Amino acid sequence: MKPFLFTSVIAFFFSSCSVGKYAIGDNVTSISSLRFIGEYDVPHKMQFKGTTVGGLSSIDFDAKRNVYYLISDDRSDINSARFYTVKIFFDQNKMDSVQFIDVTSMKASNGLPYPNAKQDPYHTPDPEALRYNSKTDQIIWNSEGERIIKKDTIILENPAVTIINRNGNYIDTFPLPDLFKMHATENGPRRNGVFEGLSFANNFKNIFVNLEEPLYEDGPRAGLNDSTGWIRIIKYDVKTKQPIAQYAYQIDPVAYPAETPSAFKINGVPDILYFGNNKILVTERTFSSGRQACVIKVYEADMNGATDISSNKSLKLEAAAKPLSKKLLLDMRSLGIYIDNIEGATFGPTLPNGHRTLIFVSDDNFDSKEKTQFLLFEIIP
Repeated sequence: MKPFLFTSVIAFFFSSCSVGKYAIGDNVTSISSLRFIGEYDVPHKMQFKGTTVGGLSSIDFDAKRNVYYLISDDRSDINSARFYTVKIFFDQNKMDSVQFIDVTSMKASNGLPYPNAKQDPYHTPDPEALRYNSKTDQIIWNSEGERIIKKDTIILENPAVTIINRNGNYIDTFPLPDLFKMHATENGPRRNGVFEGLSFANNFKNIFVNLEEPLYEDGPRAGLNDSTGWIRIIKYDVKTKQPIAQYAYQIDPVAYPAETPSAFKINGVPDILYFGNNKILVTERTFSSGRQACVIKVYEADMNGATDISSNKSLKLEAAAKPLSKKLLLDMRSLGIYIDNIEGATFGPTLPNGHRTLIFVSDDNFDSKEKTQFLLFEIIP
């Protein structure tokens, strides 16, 4: 890290930035394109305060403290379920470094760290997304839960949206609509395709939570040559914690065939970001076995006039009258660099030219063949 190179720039970023008063995306009014600035990679399995850094599945910016929060999707296997606090140093031409400054263990409702699957497979979290609420000084995070159906073993754990304080202590959980509860039959969410992203909206009055893949009732997963996959985005009232609407969003087909027809392949939504004019920035991620790189596309999704599908129990049987419309902003293949398993995105501080920044982070799955990768962009209005 070379902080002396960036002292004046960083001081400008944060002294002039007032986004801490609002939900981070509320004052981004338009996005016409994204200009790539740079990349920074964290060393594989870097050790920090007795933990192994990896599995970073989300990133969120705390403008007041000039820091970012990153959740790890380690299911308490390597270390206790946790999030990291980092500083990121950059200017309009270069991403310089990422400095880890703290790690916080997230506690269950009993006040203890979450167990791993060997200790208690029915209460092991699968952390995937985290957002900071500057109005309440609290954090909300998602868990995908678990669904294991074997001849001699059935493990069902519902996904969850949980409120904690910045010390990691449990506060409350949002109620879960019945449609999103786990079942041993092919109903409800698919395993590892549940709550992946979330975003505050409307000055922290609402929060949006998205599925990564379709519910069983809503139809098939993304295929190679089709675009019939539909996911749901849930809108909650933050004050009452009640779900107030659901919207349909159509995911793209899988970008490339897997190494064999039966090998693993996926396209889904790992993260969302609300911004002005009732729009959401949607990240779609494709991975196919046999290919190391992922295909990452960033879309602008428009919710204006979209149909509330809360009462619709099956998008396969009854299509949404008006789903979210989508417009491609960026296909990261156009950058000409290796792109890994991007899972998190956040709006960052303002550049000297008045344009906001957008930062992505990748989940390396604690695999030496993958990267913990930060990507920095300038938002062109």
